[in-house]
Amino acid sequence: MSRCLLMLMLLLPLGASAETLQIPIGQQGDEISGLPRMGESRQSVLERFGLADEEHPSVGQPPITRWDYRTFSVYFEYDHVINSVRHHQPRGAMPDKE
Repeated sequence: MSRCLLMLMLLLPLGASAETLQIPIGQQGDEISGLPRMGESRQSVLERFGLADEEHPSVGQPPITRWDYRTFSVYFEYDHVINSVRHHQPRGAMPDKE
């Protein structure tokens, strides 16, 4: 019995000293809230953001098209947004504000 108690007392501090690793996944929430949303029309994206810096031709079936803007890309299936992705910004780098 005393051996079990001794082992428990020796192992207990190990669990108490463990570190908690926190990964700030949600920090980008405010930054992506202004991007085109799934289901939005191509015309709506054009009206909100203007002409893309680069428009890639459609690929595959169904046709997937990508429009690249300075800080993000928009993916369309036919004429509707299926995804918007903010471009990687190295830590400490801030995009130019216009």
